[in-house]
Amino acid sequence: MPLGEGFRIALQAIASHRLRSFFTVLGIVVSVAFLVAVVAVIQGMNAYVSEKLAGAIVGTNAFQIRRQPIEVGQLDDEEWRQIQRRPLIEQRDYDYVTRALPDARAISLQSGWPTPIADVHWRNRTVGDVLVFGVTAPFQEVQDYSFAAGEPLTDVDVRERRYVAVLGWDVAEKLAGEAERAVGLRIRIGRLPVTVKGVTAKKGTILGQSWDGFAMLPLATFESVYGRRQTLTISVKMPPRADIAAAMAKAEEAMRISRRLRPDEDNDFAVDKADALVAFWSNLTGVLFAVIPAVVAIGLVVGGIVIMNIMLMSVRERTREIGIRKSLGARRIDILRQFLAESVTLAAMGGAMGVAAGWALAALVATVSPLPARVTPWSVSVALALGTGVGVLFGVYPAARAARLDPITALRQE
Repeated sequence: MPLGEGFRIALQAIASHRLRSFFTVLGIVVSVAFLVAVVAVIQGMNAYVSEKLAGAIVGTNAFQIRRQPIEVGQLDDEEWRQIQRRPLIEQRDYDYVTRALPDARAISLQSGWPTPIADVHWRNRTVGDVLVFGVTAPFQEVQDYSFAAGEPLTDVDVRERRYVAVLGWDVAEKLAGEAERAVGLRIRIGRLPVTVKGVTAKKGTILGQSWDGFAMLPLATFESVYGRRQTLTISVKMPPRADIAAAMAKAEEAMRISRRLRPDEDNDFAVDKADALVAFWSNLTGVLFAVIPAVVAIGLVVGGIVIMNIMLMSVRERTREIGIRKSLGARRIDILRQFLAESVTLAAMGGAMGVAAGWALAALVATVSPLPARVTPWSVSVALALGTGVGVLFGVYPAARAARLDPITALRQE
């Protein structure tokens, strides 16, 4: 019997028992849908971190010198305790790095964790939960801020501890009704009276979190009010075609000189670029990728066992049909092909339904939540291959059992 004829007969058998066929492949549908949807979310997050989040935190073509590394999630308790004993980043460190990198586009200092949160007041209007940062003027270039109105902070503002601020778009808009009108207003950040010097252009949201809900103060003004932060950070932005790795090596050497570290002593600081954040995220998702196959395998095995049991029941129900086909000249291989084709068709249909359901679920997640989702061709291919493979693996035994039936015994079966 031609293989195509076997699939045609299989489709007829499935069509005649639609509800039973659906529940037969339900386990495969759920497993494949889970695989496609979860992989889509993870792949979407990987792309999101690489394309947007890393650049937003570290800056494009930039790197940071930090007290603690970005990859804090991979540290054990002892390593974390050692990091907590590290000295804070100081002005002297900044001066050494600046002298070591004369070709850098911008080198800045900015406050870090713990980041203060304050209410911003103007007349009878209040904007709550505003993040307050202390920065030097070059930070605005490192982070590629453009200005919708007003001017950026300057070195003079930092040096003279001026009571001025730059507001993110959302804060300025909520205070003044129109963001551009906030420039020149005399506001209070917490209890600190400042004059709004500029408003940054809207950056939007990342993972549902607004990146325009902040106020930037000159670093010296910030520290006079909030004190020094535990994670004061040096950020370096290099020209577009600069060798980032070479610049990072020079910065590391400058920091070791500043800290007076001997050759046999480890760094008491971290030099990270956006790749470190991407690598950190990739390690986290690697754990998920290690767990997903186990979950999917359990679902596929359950679905395969269901298919095998249903196919065995189908062989029992169609014993007389098998006997008639054999008496008319059908060979063992023809019967084997027929039932194996039915098993594979069932599993392939379950896989296709699972891919469609997973695709729809991924689209729903991307629509109703801040999580991005990106369905990739390889995940679809793997899902379909797994579904079809289950049909082959668990369909062999029922098909072989049907092929071994004695035609005389089969014809006697009622």
